[in-house]
Amino acid sequence: MDTGTQLQLLIKITVTAWDAQNKYLNSLITELSDEQLQHEIAPGRNTGIYLLGHLIAVSDAMLPLLGFGERLFPALEEVFIKTPDKSGQVMPAVAELKEQLTAVNAALAKHTQSISANEWLSKHSAVSPEDFAKEPHRNKLNVLISRTNHMANHIGQMLLLKEKG
Repeated sequence: MDTGTQLQLLIKITVTAWDAQNKYLNSLITELSDEQLQHEIAPGRNTGIYLLGHLIAVSDAMLPLLGFGERLFPALEEVFIKTPDKSGQVMPAVAELKEQLTAVNAALAKHTQSISANEWLSKHSAVSPEDFAKEPHRNKLNVLISRTNHMANHIGQMLLLKEKG
């Protein structure tokens, strides 16, 4: 297998892992009731609705980071990234968050399924050309890998909500 084919395979594996985590998240939030999502995953920890909003906000932030366009829901950053859970912020309803998750995933899928290997290995928008020259691993593919792992971690936490309510 030549290097180009190996690279294409690595990218396919990575995008497939991202898609699988999104599919699992969608399945989980469909299974969990709105009441279950209101519970803390453990005493003193984040609620399910906060984790859902957080995952949407992080995925939404990937759009400009990867050069795919502007965020669809920039207001989510303040509530779900910059502010901790239980801080008094008004959170959107679960139904609204589910719609936003669908929209963000559709926007990301449009791009993740179509960009070239060279584009995946290019710098993301948060790294300068000078830093990227020194650290070429700070590329778009690495962002997708780290966000896939991040999502998997929070899905694992949200699984604890199945036992509640």
